[in-house]
Amino acid sequence: MSEKISYQHGAKEKLGILLVNLGSPEAPTPSAVRKYLAQFLADPRVVEANRLIWRIILHGVILRFRPAHAAKAYQKVWTEDGSPLLHYTRLQTQAIQKKLEDRFRGHVIADMAMTYGRPSIKAGLEGLRKAGARRLLILPLYPQYSATTTAAVFDQVTDVLQGWRWLPDLRMINQYHDHPDYVDALAISIKNQWAENESKNQKRGDLLLFSFHGIPQRYVDNGDPYFCHCQKTARLVAEKLELKDEEWKVVFQSRFGREPWLEPYCSVTLQELPAADIKHIDIICPGFAADCLETLEEIQMENRKLFIDAGGESFNYIPCLNNNPEHISALCEILTAHMFGWPETMPGWDAGKLAVEANKSRERALAMGAKK
Repeated sequence: MSEKISYQHGAKEKLGILLVNLGSPEAPTPSAVRKYLAQFLADPRVVEANRLIWRIILHGVILRFRPAHAAKAYQKVWTEDGSPLLHYTRLQTQAIQKKLEDRFRGHVIADMAMTYGRPSIKAGLEGLRKAGARRLLILPLYPQYSATTTAAVFDQVTDVLQGWRWLPDLRMINQYHDHPDYVDALAISIKNQWAENESKNQKRGDLLLFSFHGIPQRYVDNGDPYFCHCQKTARLVAEKLELKDEEWKVVFQSRFGREPWLEPYCSVTLQELPAADIKHIDIICPGFAADCLETLEEIQMENRKLFIDAGGESFNYIPCLNNNPEHISALCEILTAHMFGWPETMPGWDAGKLAVEANKSRERALAMGAKK
């Protein structure tokens, strides 16, 4: 069991929200990256392989060479606020806390965590518990479900709760790839970028690319719905933008290892497009809730160079939704929808009346010999 937290009669109860993203190393250094990758790549949800053989490969080969290369990539995107992913997730959490605090009169609290690295899921859950959360709503910031991401969050959450004596009510949002407000937020972001570029006399792309993080094809063949979720997100946004079929395309990035991953590959597609007389593109990464290494270094820097070197003329990266007002509103609507049925969302819920009843309950308990 985890550290003892005594039950207190009459304690004020709250609804706790935990936003979870992937994570980042604590610093853009080989040693910090090695520590982060060791945790990330050791997760059987991420790499489905024979554990003994994979452990030998991971520690004998990958962690000896990859950290130095990855550290250089992180150095390109690191900011005064640290990791972009951590920075934007922190801003998202603060904005959601403020919006929901106003909506639910201060009885909802939000915090953030990372599946790998810090702040950990365990720390996030413990913090919410100490703040009085008796109901927990977990939001993995992965719009499209995959066992490699969302299920990995579930594993860690339940691992932590196994050490708690008094379990909270628990709900988890598995996906929101087709939620209307999320789709609207993406469409608005793209339109705003187009309008800004037009004001600068910059050409709109001949093609809009939707780039999603890839996973091994084998995972999809075994039942992971991720590919279909990605396709649906892109299709709904394209419909919202009234694009023709030939004006948009889905690609997959961040391939790792030698086995086949979801296709078409982003890097290969970008090198082929100029030869097909598509020399101006816009590209967005809807599967990432916040800008990070994979969007800022891999797409905006590395893949831009591939496209330009192949004969492309303009490459317009459209940033992730980050803490855009439309994104925050969408996430709050998604969260609120999953709170229905809990006390804070019920008609006639009266926090003041509940506080009075809680105090009476505490007085009765103390009279019966309960500990203070």
